[in-house]
Amino acid sequence: MNTFFIALFLLLPCCFAVVQDRPASSPIEAPSNSSVSSLPDLKPDANGSIPQEQMQQVFRVVADKDLENDKRLRDYTYIERHLQQNLDGKGQLKSTEITTYDVMELYGEQVMRLIEKDDKPLSEKDAAKEEKRIQKLTDKRKNESEDERKKREEKETKDREQGRRFVREVADAYNFRLVGTEQIEGRDAWVIDGEPRLGYEPHIKDAKFLPKFHGRVWIDKSDLQWMKLDVECIDTVSLGWVLARIHKGTRVVIEQTRVNDEVWLPRHLTFKLSARVALFKGYNVDGEQSYRDYKKFRATAKIVGVGDVK
Repeated sequence: MNTFFIALFLLLPCCFAVVQDRPASSPIEAPSNSSVSSLPDLKPDANGSIPQEQMQQVFRVVADKDLENDKRLRDYTYIERHLQQNLDGKGQLKSTEITTYDVMELYGEQVMRLIEKDDKPLSEKDAAKEEKRIQKLTDKRKNESEDERKKREEKETKDREQGRRFVREVADAYNFRLVGTEQIEGRDAWVIDGEPRLGYEPHIKDAKFLPKFHGRVWIDKSDLQWMKLDVECIDTVSLGWVLARIHKGTRVVIEQTRVNDEVWLPRHLTFKLSARVALFKGYNVDGEQSYRDYKKFRATAKIVGVGDVK
């Protein structure tokens, strides 16, 4: 993974955190049907405002549903296409990179298998190299010891808990405001803005970045799922020991779509990134990622080798 994608990876948790709002004292549990049906409609009062408690109630349900979407994503294979346009200091195009991946499940782990470059099939040499890489991963997981598996699962559990602790901070970090309703793909959605709250004091290290971003979220009225996120960096973000900085104006827009009438999954992502790493290497990049051809395989099925992938 190059430095650009490392910087983007560090930015994205802030994007998803805009809607994953949870009080610090609440455990993460799936919402009950009664809690969903009892949710009040987001209608402004006589003063044109909505109590934050009411907004947070909706966001907690949205967050629970998004966690469930993430689990169900593992039941699907799909195609993921990346387009990256590298720009010079004046915003002129220097180069374009396009890569397309087949995302599959490999012994409980999602794996991205490169299938195209610049929208063309891989050369015989590159295809063989990729097949060798996937087979190596397959053999590694197939021959994984019980101790190795346990350590990997413990790390995954720890990472998930760190992410949950991060999103619990959002309720304290932002003020949410209903700005209206819109239609996306023929479905009615609430449109909600999130702005940094004055006087916010983070309780965990990573949450210190939250006041550096603001955003807008579209929430499907019927399913209470987030349909779209638009997040923008409003101040320079310094990223730890690598001395990387994400500059003001960096922006990410993410869209989801309803799949098989059971789950909401990514459809399209665009980003505009301005960053500098180690005070020397600058990145000025526009790009997008698209997701298509979602195909569900049986929950009991396992992809155990390259030859088994259709």
